[in-house]
Amino acid sequence: MPSTIGIGVAGNFTGHLEQAGEASDFRNVSTDHAAAPKGIFPFYVPGGGQHFLNTMPVSATSLALGSKTENHQIEPEVALLCRIQYAEKRVASLTPLYAMAHNDCSIRRPGALKISEKKNWGPETKGTSNQMISLDRFEKGGILDDYRVACFLLRDGVLVEYGLDSSVTGYSYYGTRLVDWLIEKMNNQQDQGPLEHIAHWLDVASQPDYALISIGATRYTDFGENTFLKSGDVASVILYDAKQHTQDAIRGFADGSKDTNEPGLSVLRQNVHLGSQR
Repeated sequence: MPSTIGIGVAGNFTGHLEQAGEASDFRNVSTDHAAAPKGIFPFYVPGGGQHFLNTMPVSATSLALGSKTENHQIEPEVALLCRIQYAEKRVASLTPLYAMAHNDCSIRRPGALKISEKKNWGPETKGTSNQMISLDRFEKGGILDDYRVACFLLRDGVLVEYGLDSSVTGYSYYGTRLVDWLIEKMNNQQDQGPLEHIAHWLDVASQPDYALISIGATRYTDFGENTFLKSGDVASVILYDAKQHTQDAIRGFADGSKDTNEPGLSVLRQNVHLGSQR
């Protein structure tokens, strides 16, 4: 991803921030609409510079825990690979090209000043599937209308649903509304509370041609809300066409018993281990 910046959306699925214990982080962040996401954050910034965000965190196969003492959770999401076009160093257009299953894994780190401090702690700390779904258009009436996001944890041979199976169109902001909002935030979001000045990071990255944008975590099951990752787990996020794949098939993709080389499917399956840096 040499010319691709990594950006995440905070608070784009009703109830997730409360489940993650992060709603209070945004108590002083105002939004233009009650349903609007809280803001965006960087998780990878290509190029040089003395900052932790220039470490590539994305892996399609492995997930490294930062330490044994901190709590880590899967964050099941849809990621969009988008083309960026600029006018005088401001984002003029953002075009979603592909959608993938994504794990915006987060450390539950009370007291962190910025969201990004909980999102990139080294290599293999994020996940994006290698299976890319080509988009005809990113709006209702497009290919993603029938797609859903599922999430599972495989521990000691037992597969448990970690995230609630959710429709992609169930995001608070979706389609053109989300894209327009993203452009505005990429240009104008300031350093406030847990949020950062994103235009600064675009400058640091020398106005990258692409952005990998995770558009928000879905809700957890009771198990997912209260269960943290440990070495030996297998974390799965599955973006699938509900007209093509049954629930039994989805569980087979998650536990590794079923071949994932099928249409209408983006599977992310990561083996969890303790990172060497800790």
